[in-house]
Amino acid sequence: MAIALENVGIAVRDLDEAIAFFTDLGLEVVGRDTVSGEWTDTAVGLDGNHARIVMLATPDGQGRLELFEYLHPEVIETEPTRPNEIGMHRVAFSVDDLDASLEIAARHGCHPLRGVATYRDLYRLTYLRGPSGILVMLAQDLRKG
Repeated sequence: MAIALENVGIAVRDLDEAIAFFTDLGLEVVGRDTVSGEWTDTAVGLDGNHARIVMLATPDGQGRLELFEYLHPEVIETEPTRPNEIGMHRVAFSVDDLDASLEIAARHGCHPLRGVATYRDLYRLTYLRGPSGILVMLAQDLRKG
């Protein structure tokens, strides 16, 4: 039986803000829609489900991120996930230039939780809070020129 990861879905407070952040980092919008109706109620398990959605992809086409902003039912605010909590943890991206990526993130008010670390002289990486408090890991492979 074959299996492939289709995408990671994340609910956000402000879809346009999240799109701006992730496209500035280099993801590409591959589709947008507003969804509602019986099929979404059934698929998602929420009565009256109505959301704006966008599908983003990495330039290589290998990674996809679906962001959705609920119009109905009413959004439930939660505390941002901490790195040691059980459940959906973070979304991670490989970047060619970590410093340039952090400059882009900073323009969106997003900064490393603590700083930039180096793992065994292989990677420079950091966690930051993206839009809606999403944990985002950015990592630069130091073995690549």
